[in-house]
Amino acid sequence: MHWTTDPSPPSVDRVVVTKTRSPIRSNVGLKAVMAVTGILLALFLIAHMLGNLKVFTGETSFDHYAHWLRDIGKPLLPGVWFLWILRTGLVVAVVAHIVAATVLARRARAARPVKYAHRKKVNGSYAARTMRWGGVIILLFVIYHLLDLTTGTLNPVGDASKPYGNVVADFAPERWYVTLFYTLAIIAVGFHLRHGAFSAFRSLGQQTPRGERRARNAALVFAVLLCAGYLVVPFAVLTGLVS
Repeated sequence: MHWTTDPSPPSVDRVVVTKTRSPIRSNVGLKAVMAVTGILLALFLIAHMLGNLKVFTGETSFDHYAHWLRDIGKPLLPGVWFLWILRTGLVVAVVAHIVAATVLARRARAARPVKYAHRKKVNGSYAARTMRWGGVIILLFVIYHLLDLTTGTLNPVGDASKPYGNVVADFAPERWYVTLFYTLAIIAVGFHLRHGAFSAFRSLGQQTPRGERRARNAALVFAVLLCAGYLVVPFAVLTGLVS
């Protein structure tokens, strides 16, 4: 009698475990994060601009509006809690917007690892090419703006009970450098808004040549109007129209 052995190991079912990326970390999810946070920030900018324009209604009216903002949520929320909740939400939106944009940009570069020696330069829009330095200017401005007109640390008056006086003192003619920095920051915001609004319109289906022209024009008008609404206040103080 002969005994034979099979040297091959018994068959074993192999389970392959694959990692699935969270939907929010996918390219589609990150673009959705950018879209939602971008809309929230744009709505805030519009509301903030309209509030700033109340400076033309006079000191009493503007101060009343500023104090009303501090009282939102009372008596449910004490003090200025509503404003700080709003500010915290805006900071979270800004951080999420920046992180999503950074991750998407890195993935786009990783998808094109080969650099050609004679590669033709891509003619992207000026706003798209300047998003990086524009974001730095905006970040520095937001920090300064909070220390200036929110905490009053860098404001010549710095009195929370006199919002109108803080604005007038901030953009006084002898502080022209503040107005200059404010102008640069608002222009940077305008470029961001123009680029973001154009991308949003394209995402809504405006991808024909005619639709792209409409989207580009609409984004430009929106950015220009918003920038003008912000810049009219410091220049009105600088020229003595508001004092």
